[in-house]
Amino acid sequence: MHATLHYGVAWSEGTARSVDARRALHAVLAHAARTGRTLVPAPTVQDAELAISELVTNALKHAPGPCGMALRLSGDQLTITVWDTSPGRPVPRRADPHRFGGHGLRLVHQVSHRVAVTPRATGKQITAYLRLPPRDPLGTRGRSVLSTSLADAGPRTP
Repeated sequence: MHATLHYGVAWSEGTARSVDARRALHAVLAHAARTGRTLVPAPTVQDAELAISELVTNALKHAPGPCGMALRLSGDQLTITVWDTSPGRPVPRRADPHRFGGHGLRLVHQVSHRVAVTPRATGKQITAYLRLPPRDPLGTRGRSVLSTSLADAGPRTP
C-alpha cells in the first residue's frame, strides 16, 4: 500500500492556465510511477486531463480573482479539486449539438464517478472524483468516456 500523494497550487488573478494544470497532473502521475505505483491507464489520464482543463477554464471564465487546484492520488482514486472566488453553484447544461460551448461541466460529470461542489469562505470548490481501475495485467481496460464520445459522434459537418 502506498501513501496518498498530494499536490496543490494557488494562482493569483490572471496567472492560471489549464495547460499548467495538465502539466501538474502529468508530474504527479510521473512521480507516482517512479514510486512503484501501478501506472494510471491512458484512458483515465485522458479523462483527468479533460476534467482539469474544463474546471480550470471555467474558473478563469466565470470567477474573478485568484484560483487554485489540488490533486490527490490514492490507491483507487484520483481527486481533482479546483477552487475559485465565485459563489455561484455551477449547473451542467443539457446536451445541445447546435450550441458551441457550454458542455464542459457535463463532460466532467461523465468522466467522473462523482462531482461535488463545496462552498468556501470566498467562492467555492469543485471536486471531481475519478476511480482508478484495478490492476489489469492483460491490458484489457476500456476506453475513456472522452474517446467513446468522440468515436460515437460521427463525422462533423460545418
